[in-house]
Amino acid sequence: MTDSHSLSRSQAWLESLRPKTLPLAFAAIVVGTTLAWWQGHFDPLVAILALITAGLLQILSNLANDYGDAVKGSDKPDRIGPLRGMQKGAITQPQMKQALLVTVILSCISGLALVTAAYQTMADFIGFLALGGLSILAAITYTVGRRPYGYLGLGDVSVLIFFGWLSVMGSWYLQAHTLVPAIILPATACGLLATAVLNINNLRDINSDRENGKITLVVRLGPRNARIYHACLLAGALLCLALFNLISLHSPWGWLFILAAPLLAKQAHYVLRESDAAAMPPMLERTVKGALLTNLLFVIGIILSTLAF
Repeated sequence: MTDSHSLSRSQAWLESLRPKTLPLAFAAIVVGTTLAWWQGHFDPLVAILALITAGLLQILSNLANDYGDAVKGSDKPDRIGPLRGMQKGAITQPQMKQALLVTVILSCISGLALVTAAYQTMADFIGFLALGGLSILAAITYTVGRRPYGYLGLGDVSVLIFFGWLSVMGSWYLQAHTLVPAIILPATACGLLATAVLNINNLRDINSDRENGKITLVVRLGPRNARIYHACLLAGALLCLALFNLISLHSPWGWLFILAAPLLAKQAHYVLRESDAAAMPPMLERTVKGALLTNLLFVIGIILSTLAF
């Protein structure tokens, strides 16, 4: 009985941590780091610390998401998506608050180590400390607080910023210490792919979110427009990567990411065709895999194009 209870509690924490979401957070750091390597600015210590910090921030966001939705009663047994530890009653509010505090502390330590290892000027140090603090605040206030922005339809903008622009351009800058306008293209592509994952998640939960006052962008757009929006996110990511290759990379290997296009097109077609929210759960994992494959092929293309010279 005790072993079963312990296993149940461990499983509940694993569900709340959502380790399957971590590769998407890591992907943006890998893209930014590869771009820095492409320009001859690779720093392995900074890259590792950036990966650790991104992972901790993602875990913090996952835990805060569970806490906020549970406190507000947004996740109920009739929802299509899986119930997490707090919703199941396996994790109490005090326990989740303690986990959040520990994760915040670890994120601060990792982020401080990252900035300390990477900064060259005091302006960089102060600027990235501020961005780190903003990232922690954003991870928590997505569903926690009186007016969480995830309940106001602003989650997509947040994902674009933090999974795209900040992660890619931040990991680039911390190693290259320069700003190159063209880097915003792969950064935007990463952000759009991550936003597509959030969009599928919200399409799955559209009915329960609407009933419980969680006004996501999907709820605002409506099911049909949200499906068109999903196709635009995937197409926009491919367009950004294509423009980057045309403007900056100038290599046949830079088109390697196109191999993921049929998979993304198939996903877009499925989402546009299936109007029932119950058809979305299988697409969540497929969208994550599609995003990871696109990023991986883009990274391999950069590496091969560099080695070819």
